[in-house]
Amino acid sequence: MSIKMKFSVLIMLIVLIFFIFNHILNEYAMIHGMREHAQQTMQDTSTHVASSFAYYEKQLQGDSYYMKENESGPEHIFDIVKSLNPNIKEVSVFEQGSLVVSYGTYTYLDSTSDYSIINGLEKNKFVLRKMKINGVPYFRSYYAADQIGNHIISIVYDGVGITKLVSQRRNETLVYTGISLVFVLFISYWLVGAMIRPLKDILWKVNEVSSARFHQPIQIKSKDEFGLLALKVNAMSQNLSIYMNKLRRAFEENRRMKEHLESFINNTSDAIHLIDLDGKVIQVNRAFELLFGYEEEEAIGLIYPTLPDSHKSEKRHMLDQLLAGKVLPALETTRVTKTGEMIPVSVTISPIRDSDGTIRAFASISRDMRSRNKMEELLRRSEKLTTVGQLAAGVAHEIRNPLTTLRGFLQLQQESKKFTLSHVSLMLSELDRINLIVGEFLILAKPQATRFITKDIRDVLHDVIALMNSEAILHDIEFRVSFTEEDCRISCEENQLKQVFINLLKNAIEAMPSGGLIHINITRKREFISISITDEGMGIPEDMIAKIGDPFFTGKETGTGLGIMVSQRIINTHRGTMDIKSQLHVGTTVQLMLPALKEGSESSILET
Repeated sequence: MSIKMKFSVLIMLIVLIFFIFNHILNEYAMIHGMREHAQQTMQDTSTHVASSFAYYEKQLQGDSYYMKENESGPEHIFDIVKSLNPNIKEVSVFEQGSLVVSYGTYTYLDSTSDYSIINGLEKNKFVLRKMKINGVPYFRSYYAADQIGNHIISIVYDGVGITKLVSQRRNETLVYTGISLVFVLFISYWLVGAMIRPLKDILWKVNEVSSARFHQPIQIKSKDEFGLLALKVNAMSQNLSIYMNKLRRAFEENRRMKEHLESFINNTSDAIHLIDLDGKVIQVNRAFELLFGYEEEEAIGLIYPTLPDSHKSEKRHMLDQLLAGKVLPALETTRVTKTGEMIPVSVTISPIRDSDGTIRAFASISRDMRSRNKMEELLRRSEKLTTVGQLAAGVAHEIRNPLTTLRGFLQLQQESKKFTLSHVSLMLSELDRINLIVGEFLILAKPQATRFITKDIRDVLHDVIALMNSEAILHDIEFRVSFTEEDCRISCEENQLKQVFINLLKNAIEAMPSGGLIHINITRKREFISISITDEGMGIPEDMIAKIGDPFFTGKETGTGLGIMVSQRIINTHRGTMDIKSQLHVGTTVQLMLPALKEGSESSILET
């Protein structure tokens, strides 16, 4: 169906709806008016009959013989009324309170309804009701007036005649409506044809635009809404031509960028695979196939194929952090290949978001760390050899001095051939010094297997304080202790930690030859236990703090420099840190940070 016909039908439907609505209103008004007119006519007829009946009753009381002979009795009046209105079928005069017919006839029987209405009818009231007798519609009126006493005038009207009159009026209205609709259809068809003629040019231009031909504009012939529409279509065509050229260039650029990215992803040495929110692999690159041994067809659809069972909680934690909006650094962990081999990798996981910013997938980049770990191991070995050389040189230097003293005294006694006790005492002290250096060097160079157990760091420190308390009293030093009430359990090797605390407390005591206070504090800082030991000694120069812990570096005359070095190694073995802060003429603070025992961790760990 053409648009012209559609518009015509639409207009005709609008007009039809208007006519139907108008017809309903007219018919309602007509039926209501006819009913009002008929009811008024019936009421007037009842009033006229009542007046005539009242006059007859009055005359009858005055001269009954005359009225009986006179033909103008009630029956005669009823006949006249029937002749004037052919729709009147029957006139009845009832006595109120019963259905006794005083005058007229009562052949259209509906005694139940008639009795209830006659008994309840008030004076000077008119009531009309509709009834059916043998399927034929009738109207019966009831009228009571003061002038007719306790009589009720009831008239029966033929309902068929009234219905025929209403149907006749309705049919006439429908005929007029149909003729008007046909006329409107022809007029609207002609008007719509004249109105939409400019749309043909616009439709032609739209077809041209849909075929990507933007050059020929519409010839504008009018300045009405269609002319404005044609002008806008020309402007739209011009803009589409510009945008189409931009889209072509953008498409080419995106195609080149896609090829570049695909080439980069497939040729990079890092294994890349994409997973959805359920962990299902949706894409892999060539390096992933080489590293983990999966073909692309095999890997797609698998759920976490490279994740060991022991690392599932780690993976879930990482994804939860990404979903919470956090940016994760690279994580060194292990992954499993298709053959079951566990390999060390560095994993970086990034979210992939849609245009709304919602995370739809994750990109996981895995870098093989086996080669780097081998290089680091070689580097560590090289550093160990360098350290061993430095230690050997330091030990040789530190032992050569007392050996030179021993040699000199021995040569002196050999030449003098005398045994001097003072020389023996000095030689023994030098031998003790050599023994001390060798002993501490052995502790550092040959660590033994250690068994880590769960201990409360406060208990360990209490034992050391009790051990060192007598020495502190001899030097007029007092320990000030402040321990937290929070849980301070750690996984440790108790004897090694005691050695660290003994070294630190001895250094603090030796730093205060005139006595003073040593403050010992233990606090809980999230996942770590903090132990700080602060003295009130002379302090350490700032340029010396960076060198503390180097082999054989010491600021004391009788020190070896290995105590702090051994302590640092023990703290590092416990995965902790040691920080030394000092201020001249104020004092020194050594702070240790040790990892607190996590809930559910094993109570003991065996390490070598």
